[in-house]
Amino acid sequence: MSRTTLNFWLDCTLLAVFVVLLFLSVVLNYIFPPATISQGWLLWGADYNQWSQRQFAVLCLLTLLLLLHVMLHWTWVCGVVASMRAKFLGKEKKMWDNGVRTIVGVGFMIVLLNILGLLLAAAALSIQGPEL
Repeated sequence: MSRTTLNFWLDCTLLAVFVVLLFLSVVLNYIFPPATISQGWLLWGADYNQWSQRQFAVLCLLTLLLLLHVMLHWTWVCGVVASMRAKFLGKEKKMWDNGVRTIVGVGFMIVLLNILGLLLAAAALSIQGPEL
């Protein structure tokens, strides 16, 4: 399979998964009553929690597909960043080799995952239960 064909089918799959995520989000936010009073309500045999679990599973799938999409376009992304950097610094554009692109990509993922982890930790430490 050519790289172009792979990118085409990946993009089609990303669009389909995004539409499914959009559908699930609308169902949860506008079809079901609010989560606090949705007990006993069913849509096509599934309750609010089951629909919410489906939404999260589709979100995880979308995230993995987006990561694959960025990985397949990483050389292009690095080229654009190198061009913008050269223009900003007023220097000649210097293309990064594979090693530098890999280090930048891994470093970028480490930063993103640390930010996500810090936000999740802050949420876990800040959540408050109902007062009795």
